[in-house]
Amino acid sequence: MRILIHGANVVTPDRTAVLNVLIEDHLIANVTADPIDPSSVDQAIDATGLHLIPGVIDDQVHFREPGLTHKEDLAHATRACAKGGVTSFLEMPNTIPNTTTVDALHQKLDMASGKCLVNYGFYIGATPDNVRELQNAKRTPGIKIFIGSSTGNLLVDEQAALERIFAETDLPICAHCEDETTVRANAQKYSASTDVADHSKVRDHNAAVIATRRAIDLSTRHNHPFHVLHVSTAEEVELIAAAGPTITAEVCPHHLFFNIDDYDRLGSLVKMNPSIKTAADNERLFQALLDGTIGVIATDHAPHTLEEKDQPYPACPSGLPAVENYLALMLNQVNQSRCSIEQVVSWMCAAPARVWNIKNKGHILEGYDADLTLVDLSLSRTIENQTQQTKCRWSPWAGETLTGWAVRTFVMGKEAYRLEDRTEHFAPEPVGHEIEYDR
Repeated sequence: MRILIHGANVVTPDRTAVLNVLIEDHLIANVTADPIDPSSVDQAIDATGLHLIPGVIDDQVHFREPGLTHKEDLAHATRACAKGGVTSFLEMPNTIPNTTTVDALHQKLDMASGKCLVNYGFYIGATPDNVRELQNAKRTPGIKIFIGSSTGNLLVDEQAALERIFAETDLPICAHCEDETTVRANAQKYSASTDVADHSKVRDHNAAVIATRRAIDLSTRHNHPFHVLHVSTAEEVELIAAAGPTITAEVCPHHLFFNIDDYDRLGSLVKMNPSIKTAADNERLFQALLDGTIGVIATDHAPHTLEEKDQPYPACPSGLPAVENYLALMLNQVNQSRCSIEQVVSWMCAAPARVWNIKNKGHILEGYDADLTLVDLSLSRTIENQTQQTKCRWSPWAGETLTGWAVRTFVMGKEAYRLEDRTEHFAPEPVGHEIEYDR
């Protein structure tokens, strides 16, 4: 199958230029300013006025399968990805059962085959005693550590266990950084509270800063690549800015755009781990993207049903859905002149591919996989719960009108999503593939 996308504003992290892109089967065959004869292809797409970006790579999601599929599953979640311009995802290990062995990892990959509308990868989770499994894992982007509260046996808080993981493994490591001792002490202090706003006092700035400092120290001493997930505080930004070359970091939309003032309006819908912080933290986190201290934007997409979220605090679970809307949230920032579309491509396409050594993705280059997203920067749409593709069918951004949306998504050269005449079309069968890593 030969597909020609002609006349598009093709975006790289460095520039935007009007180019023609030829897809042959699953690869980008040509990127050129020269005309390509439309009669030589099976399908020609006039993309005049649209922007063509590499498919977005979300490196932190919780798609809940297996074990928690009443909240989300791969079929719904990957439809949400395709609609949102996301062509690849990396999923966390805290499903049921946890992904803490090579066998469990391979079972998850086998399960995903034939279910996903976009490309898929899965982290292997660290426990206090599974270093051998971590050493033997190959088909994974890296190791996930929960340095803070989690489920099952995924909490790794003892220093000796953390030292072994950083010293005796080779895969890149990422972590949920909240200090367990601090969180437990704060939880005891607010044990009688039913006010969801107190969640940001339980999981406070100190909890995040202490754990992030600890992880940076481990990474630096062992010269081991480490990625700080969902940075939520200005103080962490300063730690990351002063850290060495082994450290990379990311921020999520809820920590960029929500803060403690939003509890009055949204209540438990914005209860997250790490918690949302202050408006000053919002500003410092955005500035950290602009100055390069933080290089990646990911979602931490972690849906729960509305019935679960409606439980009184603290029983209401932490987490919210975001994968469907986060490209639009950032394109809206482009339209507000807070950043450029080239920066968005860097943060959401090129940087995650670089951090996780993802092969042939994250750029629009000849020989790369044809994971592509056509964007209409002038299109305005209002987020509505009833039209969400995520299985939980709600968004904390419901009611907001954003300008700049994906209108066509290609996964390995096949159309996964198209918005045409206000009607959404999805591929009739899964087109996603297992992600490969260049290491």
